Amino acid sequence: MTTLLLAIDIGNTHSVAGLYDGDELREHWRVATDSQATADQLATLFSSLLALKGYKLVDVGQTIVSSVVPALISQYEQFAETCLGTKALIVGPGLKTGLPVLTNNPHEVGADRIVNAVAALEMLGGPCVVVDFGTATTFCAISAAGEYLGGAIAPGVEVSLEALTTRAARLSRVDLSEPEAVIGKTTAASLRSGVIFGFAGLVDGIVERIQKELSGAAKTAPVATIATGGLAELVVPHTETLRRVDPLLTLKGLKLVHERNEKN
Repeated sequence: MTTLLLAIDIGNTHSVAGLYDGDELREHWRVATDSQATADQLATLFSSLLALKGYKLVDVGQTIVSSVVPALISQYEQFAETCLGTKALIVGPGLKTGLPVLTNNPHEVGADRIVNAVAALEMLGGPCVVVDFGTATTFCAISAAGEYLGGAIAPGVEVSLEALTTRAARLSRVDLSEPEAVIGKTTAASLRSGVIFGFAGLVDGIVERIQKELSGAAKTAPVATIATGGLAELVVPHTETLRRVDPLLTLKGLKLVHERNEKN
């Protein structure tokens, strides 16, 4: 068996991990992010997840991590060193991605956005737009030359719903599910309609504007799009600009970045 790679993306709300055997993604998991987790707790978590699929920590020989929670980076580094016997690759300054970042301050771009862009560029070519439905709804613009140009950040679907129901005394939290119609007949149905169709409209508006800017700069068309993130499959069917959803896009990007740094 080839050396197994554990790829981990740490988000503000959820973290996604994937176990690669060569080019094959053998297993993947989605767990709640605990920003206070220690290296020992991470060892317990991943030992349990791996055991459920018939693997052990000693089977993992390589690790790559992207994180938007700075406090957890050192804990994952310690976990990789003490429990896996390897040095974790951390997506950030100094790591080779193959993606020029042309923002005013490249260091402030989230690691998850970088690896998403790497995967999207590999899959679709440039220019393209990546939309990630996470704690925030992020939009990333990649040029025809394969450069990360920047993007937009909007509130996330769940964050917006939580803020609304917290501030409005007569609105109770509802489970996010497919709305039956735009015109809701109950308060719960109206909330689902407003959130799902509202975000679909928000996404279309921003994506269309990004596409126009990319087309104007690159003189090429069309501008491809792809979506990822926990709520993508709920919102995307109601959009006009998004057709492709890949829930594993971030893991694929991590695998690509790892390959580009493996020799080093």
